[in-house]
Amino acid sequence: MGKIKIVFLDAASIGDDVSLDSIASLGELVTYPFTKPEEVFERVTDCDVLIINKIQIGKEQIDAAKNLKLICIAATGTNNVDLVYAESKGIPVKNVAGYSTESVSQVTMAMILSLACHIGYYDNLVKSGEYSRGNVVSDVSRYWGELKGQRLGIVGLGTIGSRVAQLAECFGMEVCYYSTSGKPHSDKYNHLPLNELLATSDFISVHAPLNENTKNLITYDKLALCKKTAKVINIGRGGIINEEDLVKALNDNVIEGIGIDVFSKEPIPESSPYLKIKDKTKALLLPHIGWTSKEARILLVKKIAENIKSTAL
Repeated sequence: MGKIKIVFLDAASIGDDVSLDSIASLGELVTYPFTKPEEVFERVTDCDVLIINKIQIGKEQIDAAKNLKLICIAATGTNNVDLVYAESKGIPVKNVAGYSTESVSQVTMAMILSLACHIGYYDNLVKSGEYSRGNVVSDVSRYWGELKGQRLGIVGLGTIGSRVAQLAECFGMEVCYYSTSGKPHSDKYNHLPLNELLATSDFISVHAPLNENTKNLITYDKLALCKKTAKVINIGRGGIINEEDLVKALNDNVIEGIGIDVFSKEPIPESSPYLKIKDKTKALLLPHIGWTSKEARILLVKKIAENIKSTAL
């Protein structure tokens, strides 16, 4: 077998600080920082292995890659590839699971801590000069409470959700969960129906994949069940929580705060409802960084190389 051609359509997602040498050593590696939808067809024409992060690959794109033997997704989610059509063509699709567990869990806890302590609000208070103009040494203008004894409701208790649960317990939080498959699977944590989880949790954290069970799972009606002091975090997939409804709930003071790292369209358009939040100190909006610790990205590249070795060589 000759040297295989490996094409990475959105290599900038990995970052310049992480080497792709382990992949390059397996064949001829061609990388593109970004690829527009209309550019995919020409760039995949003669590739044997296709690597993508968020690029959409459907029937037409697969048919354009005449030599395609393997699709590697540089992520855990697989919803950007037509898996059924790839299987019908005998083309394996390999994602990478488990590489970002610590990274995503850490960012989740950072959001929980920041929202719990109103870090954004107090940071702005000092930077704006308002603190300097006052007479109070310790500003207590916005109430915050300790995490100990508060309930964390996790939507999707997979590998990442379970790790978040462990970390939350270190702060003395009570953990419950809702299984998006409808099947309870943990002996350690209490499984609740979604409505009960939303109504009784102080923090709700979403760690589920986007599929037929989770798309538009949480709408305004569901958010209306929450405590007015509840904070809602989505670090799973955009589209699980209805974005318009979430922002409306925040602006209507139905919930107290949100932490979002995933969006239905990324990067978010200028028309995004998230850019219409009235009190920005109540919201943490991150540009999909949960999985991007350097350690996670190094492990991701290693796992991609392993997938190519085991499948395409």
